This record gives sequence, structure tokens and C-alpha cells, in this order.
Amino acid sequence: MNMTWNIPNILTVIRLMAAPGVVLMFLYFTRPWADWFALVLFVGAAMTDFLDGYLARAWKQESKFGAMLDPIADKAMVVIALIVIAGYTGRAPTPGVGDAGINPFILLPATVIIFREVFVSGLREFLGDTAGTLKVTKLAKWKTTAQMIAIGVLFAMGIFEHMLLERTVGMDQATVAEIFAGGDDPLGLRGIYGSYWVTWWGGVGLLWVAGALTLITGVDYLRKAMPFLRDDP
Repeated sequence: MNMTWNIPNILTVIRLMAAPGVVLMFLYFTRPWADWFALVLFVGAAMTDFLDGYLARAWKQESKFGAMLDPIADKAMVVIALIVIAGYTGRAPTPGVGDAGINPFILLPATVIIFREVFVSGLREFLGDTAGTLKVTKLAKWKTTAQMIAIGVLFAMGIFEHMLLERTVGMDQATVAEIFAGGDDPLGLRGIYGSYWVTWWGGVGLLWVAGALTLITGVDYLRKAMPFLRDDP
């Protein structure tokens, strides 16, 4: 198989390799370094999603290899990052949720996104040569953009979450509550909590938007695939 190793394709491969790299950050580094490294890695990889397509069109270097690998790299990045985020978020007091634990505000849209990605991939595999029916739409591109931004914001939230946890270690809940209520704040907890609150709800809000777009595009792809799924009478 003769594959074209041009710059756009190399960027796509780098993005694909960055997906498991996010997991490695949390396996081999302690927080908050893991959060920072994962954020930088994810944002850098997400930028290549725009750059590789732009360069391929501008330099007329579009290839079958790139067309095949690009959506796979996108899905791998999103799915793996969502698994990581769902695994480590919620340890700090989450606005509107409370104690640590599995958080439905992230788990529900993440489930919708992962389910849709698996479902559409299965549809494309089943359709084979007719998979061109399920070409990527503009709405699907907006969906991917919303997913990337939401995940980036949630990785940033993880940094503030760790800072909040680190500075409240050993403090009783009454003292923490007094600080948040307007008491003395030598550790800057209110500022950290404010940043945590903003990035949490900003990331969660964008994730729900991405989940809604994901669901809409999934239904659209299913509708387009239905004529090919009917048995002949």
C-alpha cells in the first residue's frame, strides 16, 4: 500500500498518537503537572485538526490515507479525553452537585457522544462502498469543534480543581464554608473556586451543546443510511 507522507498526513498521525498520550500524562505525572501536560497536548493536537485540512486543500495534497485517518484521529482524541475527564473530575466540591463521585453532568453527554461515534462508525463499516452517503456535514464539523473546546476547558478546570483540593487538605468544612462566605482568605481560595466554577460550568455547558449536536448529526446519518438498510421485498 502506497501511502502519501506529506505534512498534512503527518500532522494527522501526530494527532492520532496524541490521543493515548493524554492518558499517559495521568499515568506517569502527578497533578497538577498531568493536567497542564494533558491540556497543552490536547490543545496542540486539536489545532492540527484545522491545520492539516487547511494545508491539504491549500497545497493540493489531499489523499485517501488522510481522508481515512482524519475522522479516526478526531474520534480517538474525543473518546479517550472524555474517558479521562469522566475518571478524574468531581473530586472537589462541584457546583450544584456536592461531594465527589461520578458526575451526571459529564457522564450523560459523554455517553451520548461515545455512543454516537461508535454507532456512526458501525454504519459506515456496514455500508462499505456506499459509505459516501454519510459524508461529513458542516454541522458535524461544528459538533467536533464544540467537543474539542469543551474538553479543553474541562482540562483547564482540572487544574483549578487540583489547586482547590491541595489548598484545602486538612481544613475542616466549617472553615472552608466560612472563607467562601466572606471570611479571611489567605490562601486565595475564593479566587481559585471562582475560576473552578467558571471553567466547570463553561466546559459542562459546551459539552452538553456538543452532545446535542452529536445526537442531531447521528440521527441525520441514520436517516441517510435507512434506504440502504431496508431488506428487498
